Amino acid sequence: MVAWLQQFIVAGHPLTFWIGWAWTISSIVLTTWIILQRKSPVSTLAWIMVLNLLPVVGLLVYAYFGPQRIKRQRLKRWHKRAALMSREDVDALRAERPDVPPWARQHARLIEQASGVPMSSAQSVEVLASGGATLDALLREIAAARGHIHLEYYIFEPDETGTRLLHALVAQARAGLKVRLLVDAIGSPKLLSRRHRQLLNDFRAAGGEFAVFHPARLDRLRPLVNLRTHRKIVVIDGHTGFVGGINVTDDENEHIRPDNAYRDTHLLIRGGAVRWLQYVFLKDWQYAEGAAPAPDEDLLPEQAPGSLPVQIVTSGPDSDTEAIHRAMIDALNMARERVWLATPYFVPTESALTALTNAALRGVQVKLMVPEKSDSHVVTAAARSYFKELQDAGVLVFEYHGRMFHAKTLLVDELYGMVGSANFDNRSFRLNFEVMAVVMDRGFNQRLAEMFEDDLSQCKRVPLDRRAPPWQQLFEAVARLASPLL
Repeated sequence: MVAWLQQFIVAGHPLTFWIGWAWTISSIVLTTWIILQRKSPVSTLAWIMVLNLLPVVGLLVYAYFGPQRIKRQRLKRWHKRAALMSREDVDALRAERPDVPPWARQHARLIEQASGVPMSSAQSVEVLASGGATLDALLREIAAARGHIHLEYYIFEPDETGTRLLHALVAQARAGLKVRLLVDAIGSPKLLSRRHRQLLNDFRAAGGEFAVFHPARLDRLRPLVNLRTHRKIVVIDGHTGFVGGINVTDDENEHIRPDNAYRDTHLLIRGGAVRWLQYVFLKDWQYAEGAAPAPDEDLLPEQAPGSLPVQIVTSGPDSDTEAIHRAMIDALNMARERVWLATPYFVPTESALTALTNAALRGVQVKLMVPEKSDSHVVTAAARSYFKELQDAGVLVFEYHGRMFHAKTLLVDELYGMVGSANFDNRSFRLNFEVMAVVMDRGFNQRLAEMFEDDLSQCKRVPLDRRAPPWQQLFEAVARLASPLL
């Protein structure tokens, strides 16, 4: 076989001529196409190398993993109504807190310009430090619902946790409430499988509405792996909202897996800021289902302004503004005392890495917490490739041991806190749909600080003289090289 192939090539068979030309033309076309995507130079060069060095395999890899823009319509009516309500909230906040620092106003303006979501308020923000506690709170609020329940999840497993939640939703749907559930196709394949079809049939039969974000179909290569909704949002009656990093799965429920459930963080928000979680959900629902729910004043109800400044930050591949990316970098740049960052996946962009090390270099106490082992060996290796550079700048790096660490929080000085679904990586910043909540309040900041310090008791600080075997150093270097594609 090999001898025949060598003779085939050496003989200058006409087929080799056409294969060569096809390879050349496809390389030129694909390279031009990638350049016109106008992504970051590092990511663009990486994809060009993959496509040209692996002409067939590279094309398949790009089809599954490559970046791509999509366009979505803005729900103008709901956006305008929510914006008017938020202005009233901000006016009330300014009257109550006239000493708001200028940087807070500038930061809020940056988020509004980048994501279209202005500062709002909340009457209360409760920090939920585990999946079991979040499920308990969620079931309690669902039982108390009176009008509608909206849920959007990346992972919704049909296990004990998911089945219990679905049964609660079915009960409320049968009682006449509007219940809508949106899940991501890649994140929730088991729920969508034939084996668990009866669960969804029961949900629909009770009157529940169900939609899938970017279904993966064999007749359509895109989108498959990227362009996912990584958001975790629940809105109940327009007054109560949940947002954070916790999915619906036994893997994150310590009541079921007390020894190895993920350590994660979620928020329960009451008040005006919930209207923006509602807006994000409605926008995603319209995109996935093809039509938004009928106009209903109960979806964005009137409510008294709260005393806590809260701003919802959204980003995704439907926009080039990278609002969450910009917000995190701006928060790092304005730090003067401390930056405590927790993330399960640390694969920073060049600008995010620079902002983090700049903070340490100017004397800010910077602590980074990552898992000792994430659920991706490649991502873990890529994260470790940055440790020396971070430590040389003065960043204190900690690895969480014992169980998977999945919390996504950012704490800056004594006033700023951010919690949500976005990791500190290229995928969350540029490829997936994400949502975060920024809370500018000392009490909230202190609660996050206490949680961070509790988590530190489960961590080991990465030594400055960390040494790894040569093969591991090579693996980490290669993983870092592939970081723009992760």
